[in-house]
Amino acid sequence: MRRIVKYFLQGLLVVAPIAITLYVLIQIFLALDNIVPLKYPGLGIIAVLAAITVIGFVANYLISDRLKMWFNRQIRKAPLINLIYTAVKDVLNALVGDKRSFNKPVLVQLSSDSAVRRVGFITDEEFAKLAGLGEDYLTVYCPHSYNISGNVFLVPRGQVTELDLPSSDVMKYIVSAGVTQINKNP
Repeated sequence: MRRIVKYFLQGLLVVAPIAITLYVLIQIFLALDNIVPLKYPGLGIIAVLAAITVIGFVANYLISDRLKMWFNRQIRKAPLINLIYTAVKDVLNALVGDKRSFNKPVLVQLSSDSAVRRVGFITDEEFAKLAGLGEDYLTVYCPHSYNISGNVFLVPRGQVTELDLPSSDVMKYIVSAGVTQINKNP
């Protein structure tokens, strides 16, 4: 009986990650595919991806900077819309835009008398100066495991150690609660 339970658990370890990944991908696919209801499955997602690409091209080459500035001024006039729009825009720019912020993984010693460290990313080096803390502080974002949230800390430079690891591997490590292994030599 113990062997059967052991085999079941081993099978679960193999099947569950694959099944959950497929489930999430299928749900995303279905949600995107249903945005544009077309007769053939999959055409909706192709239409959405093509539309986003065309909008990106138009925004990059055909819309003037003046029009973009006018649009941003209009957004700033609506408090709630401004809050949501700028937060989403800044996060997307940090992840995939020209102003990538999650590219410096670090270890943070949150207390000088503790051996415990948190893994995070330097996201800004200027805010601490604006807050009156001086140049020796960095803004470090420490994501939580298993969900999309985290903490932002202003940390003295002396308590931050940069990691010589790919940012994507460090993010995977954090999100998996430290279960995913990081290969130093890919």
